[in-house]
Amino acid sequence: MRQTRVNHYEDIPRAIVATGNDYPARFVLPSHAHKRHQLLYAATGVVKTITPEGSWIVPPRRALWIPAGVMHEVHMDGEVSTRSAYLQPDAARDLWRHCQVIAVSPLLHELLEAAVDLPAEYALDSRDGRLMALLLDEIRAMPTLALNTPLPAEPRLYKLCRAMLDAPALDLDIDAMAAKAGMSRRHFTRTFRQQTGMSYAAWRQQACLLAALTRLGRGQSITDVAVELGYGSASAFTAAFRRVLGEPPSRYMAGEQRPRAKGAPI
Repeated sequence: MRQTRVNHYEDIPRAIVATGNDYPARFVLPSHAHKRHQLLYAATGVVKTITPEGSWIVPPRRALWIPAGVMHEVHMDGEVSTRSAYLQPDAARDLWRHCQVIAVSPLLHELLEAAVDLPAEYALDSRDGRLMALLLDEIRAMPTLALNTPLPAEPRLYKLCRAMLDAPALDLDIDAMAAKAGMSRRHFTRTFRQQTGMSYAAWRQQACLLAALTRLGRGQSITDVAVELGYGSASAFTAAFRRVLGEPPSRYMAGEQRPRAKGAPI
């Protein structure tokens, strides 16, 4: 298992530094934060990252943008190989202010693979320096992907949602959730939307589909995943997956999705 201690790189006098790590299945990085922005790229495997604002699933060949100072815990589902770029905040003021999953183009993939082999204090006026500058440009060009489930701040709802992220299912209906929260149905639905920006039904479907990405990443069949999450059939699951994420499950997990215009809806 290869691991690089990032704190050694936080104060390197370069706008961007890159590291690579390999992790075993079920490895968890406890909650922590960086002084730099982080682009966490799942070269292989599926990564789940949880912050106070929500949960993000990073399938293979996608990446998660984590702003400086954001507390986050990282869960490896299966064996995972990551590549990370760490950017000084002044070098990326125009990039995202909140966590965001982004697509990774073939060029960005190759730049990240090359960047991890560069010396930490690479020469700025050199091929290495130009490669890192191009890396930043390519990050800016990437479209965002709707691969997160927001978490409510209200303590009762937060506890219920965290539990549901660990065991999502379509049959967890709104009345049962309201009862568990000690709220009336009306109060629950209003508060849930205010806290997450989504209806409970939409949130539940998002949680189930993102959980599906994790299960598919383990090598489970589409049929088994559909049954586990409560879909009536594999075709019903595939249709919901395609409707929300834009591609059928097999193609999506292979990282073969067609490029979208930056900012286009998923």
